[in-house]
Amino acid sequence: MAETNLDLVRRGFETLNHGGVEALLPFIHPEFEVTTPAGLAAEPDTYRGPEGIRRYFESFYEAMDRVEFAPEEFIAVGERTVVPMTLRARGRTTGIETEQHVVQIWELKDGKAIRVRVFATLEEALDAAGDKG
Repeated sequence: MAETNLDLVRRGFETLNHGGVEALLPFIHPEFEVTTPAGLAAEPDTYRGPEGIRRYFESFYEAMDRVEFAPEEFIAVGERTVVPMTLRARGRTTGIETEQHVVQIWELKDGKAIRVRVFATLEEALDAAGDKG
């Protein structure tokens, strides 16, 4: 039985959490893009391709000594996968633990992640995932 997009996204998170960023890169399409929105990120930016993923995580590890993406569930909406999650991190110098709840929409092409969109609420993400854009 062929893996569904939902299965691939789930496996991508498992790979990231067990093997780190380098282990995740085979799941990333060369044309991959994610934008961290201003309302949800201290430093909003757009990250493209495998190098963008590396840069994204490097920016975390400059300030944090632990970063964890904890998906709560995986919801198939057509070909897209909606993932409500908790992002947990611990400050490198302060040791302060923090967490943020976000919802991502994952889009795949040729069995690899090509686009991730980030939202504050599940309702916003489900609405956007149902759109054709």
